[in-house]
Amino acid sequence: MFTWTQNLADWLIYSVFNIAKDSKLGSALNFFVYDTIKIFILLFLIIYAITFIRSFFPPEKTRKILANKKGHTFLAHILAALLGIVTPFCSCSAVPLFIGFVEAGIPLGVTFSYLVAAPMVNEVALGLLYSLFGLKIALIYIASGEIIAIISGLILGKLGLEKYVEGYVYEIEIDNDGLEIPIPTLNERLRDAWVFTLDLIKKIWIYVVIGIAIGGFMHGWIPKDALAKYAGKNNPFAVLVAVLFGIPLYSNAAGVIPLVSELTRAGVAMGTALAFMMAVTALSIPEMILLRKVLKPKLLVIFVTIVGCGIIFTGYMFNFIIS
Repeated sequence: MFTWTQNLADWLIYSVFNIAKDSKLGSALNFFVYDTIKIFILLFLIIYAITFIRSFFPPEKTRKILANKKGHTFLAHILAALLGIVTPFCSCSAVPLFIGFVEAGIPLGVTFSYLVAAPMVNEVALGLLYSLFGLKIALIYIASGEIIAIISGLILGKLGLEKYVEGYVYEIEIDNDGLEIPIPTLNERLRDAWVFTLDLIKKIWIYVVIGIAIGGFMHGWIPKDALAKYAGKNNPFAVLVAVLFGIPLYSNAAGVIPLVSELTRAGVAMGTALAFMMAVTALSIPEMILLRKVLKPKLLVIFVTIVGCGIIFTGYMFNFIIS
């Protein structure tokens, strides 16, 4: 599918700019041109398709589904984690979703299962991982993210931490029962998906380009398997360092995946690379700042600790599983 892209990159870098094919600069720029075109094409296709599918799962419907299952706690955790994949989510929606779930009487642990899964198991990342790494890695990514979300929610739910939610959250009343949600037509869904795709690309393109640029630098100047000694599967501290390094960073999954691709080429174990990506997407600073508006510091610290430990465990586990 992307042979023409590689041919275009080769022609532009090696013929038009006349940069030596075996030079580090030529290799880096070729990677940058090829991956930029390929990833943005994939992003347009994946975001458009996923957004259309997501139009059938608005947040209001998610809230009602989970509210109906609140008596079946374990099933509610599984549903919350699964719905986190397909429902629209961004850092800015974390607070209103949290308030809406609590107001509907959805248990705190179930709410957290959703809040962990929604940013971590990113549908765009899933599509890109499948396109770049294949089905096995994509399935590992979705399975590990869902397991972390479910277990984190179960643990948080058992700890009885409701008192560490800001008091005003319980005082808010949202009356959506009499509200009829209009059902969009097929044309409206297609049009809205296109508008959303363009809008999202405008917001994330800079992170994607930066990620590809870093990946291009690594491709040109860092030899294959050069990092295996420091971040390979045999280094017991690699996953821990990757997660601690990833938590303070802010990017979206689409911006991190080109970097993940080059990290694995340079010898970083796949589990370590996936753990790094999960830490960046699930525990980003903007989301933590927004969640602080509804969570007291102790609960926020517990949330980050449990999710972080889950990501670290998953990284080590999949380094062990993936040969």
